[in-house]
Amino acid sequence: MKRMYKLLLLSVVAAFLFTNCNQPQNENNANNSLVHSTPEAEDVSSQAIMDFVDAANKSSAEFHSFFILRHGKVVAEAYWNPYNSSLKHSMYSVSKSFTSTAIGFAVTEKLLTVNDKVISFFPDQLPDSISPNLAKLEVRHLLSMSVGQSPEPLSEIVGSEDDWVKAFLATPVVNEPGSVFLYNTLGVYVLSAIVQKVTGQKVVDYLKPRLFDPLGIEGYDWEVDPRGINTGGWGLRLKTEDMAKFGQLLLQKGKWNGKQIIPESWVEEATTASIDQKPDATKEERAKNSWVQGYGYLFWRCRHNAFRADGAYGQYIIVMPDQDAVVAIQAETRNMQEEINLVWDYLFPGIKDSQLPANKKLYEQLQNKLQTLALPIPEKKVSQSLLQTLNGATFELKENKVNWKKLSFKVNDTGQVQVTIVNDKGEYPVTFGSGEWKYGETSLLGPNLLLHARAHYAGIEPDKIAAAYTCPDENTLKLVLRYIETPHTETIFCKKDGNQITVDVEYSQPQEKIPPFAGQIAK
Repeated sequence: MKRMYKLLLLSVVAAFLFTNCNQPQNENNANNSLVHSTPEAEDVSSQAIMDFVDAANKSSAEFHSFFILRHGKVVAEAYWNPYNSSLKHSMYSVSKSFTSTAIGFAVTEKLLTVNDKVISFFPDQLPDSISPNLAKLEVRHLLSMSVGQSPEPLSEIVGSEDDWVKAFLATPVVNEPGSVFLYNTLGVYVLSAIVQKVTGQKVVDYLKPRLFDPLGIEGYDWEVDPRGINTGGWGLRLKTEDMAKFGQLLLQKGKWNGKQIIPESWVEEATTASIDQKPDATKEERAKNSWVQGYGYLFWRCRHNAFRADGAYGQYIIVMPDQDAVVAIQAETRNMQEEINLVWDYLFPGIKDSQLPANKKLYEQLQNKLQTLALPIPEKKVSQSLLQTLNGATFELKENKVNWKKLSFKVNDTGQVQVTIVNDKGEYPVTFGSGEWKYGETSLLGPNLLLHARAHYAGIEPDKIAAAYTCPDENTLKLVLRYIETPHTETIFCKKDGNQITVDVEYSQPQEKIPPFAGQIAK
């Protein structure tokens, strides 16, 4: 009897192991976490991933993290310290693809159609005179960036108006809708406003039970406008893993754990080219330019029959149906073509059709490389005389472009420096480490492409930050402030000369040059 019991137990265990080791390739764990594997087990070259990382480190792009999925499994994930897996990250226009998905749900639920006229949703916000082109404007034109406005009115409106929908509708539609591609971020905001009109919920709340909960996505946030409408075209912050999940969901044609989350027909419609960005592009240009491959419903087409969600300064979700692969990247760069070329030049050739043999040594090398990635920390270099004179000092600042009023300094026993920035909205203390990052959070608005927008960062939790300082010379304090839930970094040079201080603020990417400004020690 004991022998029979043991045999029965062994058979049950064996059946369990076989079942769990032989799941269908594109199925996901019941707890919605992504399944991990090794590159070679999914026919991806570990060497190709290492070459990709080496090329990324040599490029002009500053990589923060990436996920690579093949056959529904994570074959590599990486974070450049101080970025890590627990952090969400601003995605800029990757947000648009989530707004597209919200429209898809609303279409499925018969709350609207893509052929509905835009003016029909906003009878109380229309201009006195409705032009023929405005009257023709449909939801699908907002989705396909073929609104017909030129130039797009984003910068003009969000920095000066409180009712963005009304201002958008008052902007002339100079081309017939559907006839010309021109990127229009405010048009995507209007899609968010339409979703809120027909559902009574912000896009982020509407997506929660339909998309975020089924995928196990938590801890996200999304900016709102002055009227409490999600910005739609930007402002969503997710973890890199969440971006990878969304890409995998799209690769699986909207299915997750055997359940159809997004209708397959919508995934197909949204990711198929509906307009050509540049009809007269040459063959040579199409072979090199990732922005002339066609555009769907807030998704970009790519070379190699791929498609992507695409956000400013290097945020990507690249879906490769022919290779059964997904790549999600968070980064900061001005040269997004260079960044995506790294995927095609290094990762893409490493995704094989034939079976690859296991290579334990190569895999260990890859893991060692991925686990030691880090962005440089300011050199541990201290001017004791400078810190002594700054300790306890407050400087009143002259008028400046960042609207700072005062700077105060305190040095603690461990050599960390606390700098308190005072502007017309409040006081913001930040502690900077010496030779190491000091982690914290702040509500101080840092560098951002849409820093001027009314209600900027409304709906967003305080930013997580990593801060460190160094002293380039005996009279200068260099403060490096990384906003590690955004792509951006702020570097502040404080040069002291007697009772005077000169402050030079540098933003890593999106803002124009900020003229240096002076201050004097408060009496």
